[in-house]
Amino acid sequence: MGKILITLAGQEVAPRFDLCGEVFIAATAAGKVSGEPRTVLLPGPSADDLCSLILKEEVSLVVCGGIEEPHYQYLTWKRIKVIDRVIGHLDDLLPLALNEQLPAGAIVRRHPKREGKP
Repeated sequence: MGKILITLAGQEVAPRFDLCGEVFIAATAAGKVSGEPRTVLLPGPSADDLCSLILKEEVSLVVCGGIEEPHYQYLTWKRIKVIDRVIGHLDDLLPLALNEQLPAGAIVRRHPKREGKP
């Protein structure tokens, strides 16, 4: 698959692409995270800077909440798959995204075994 980037607010998907303060980035292979994933704190909220980071990191899949149409169009024009309007916790939606089972607009509820984990 390449690399996945998920916009974050804490451990949840950030509600807005242009206002997110951190991102989760991981290399992927065969539907699993390969290597050491990382969380990157952004210097400030900026959709343009985030798009630049996505290109610099050679990300192939972006999972985010709301994204403005020009940024969505730009990323897809650059052949980056964007799954937008997603709500959920990183731990619950990551396996779905890696296995291509996360649709746009998904609301991913906390898995019962993970309830209570921060």
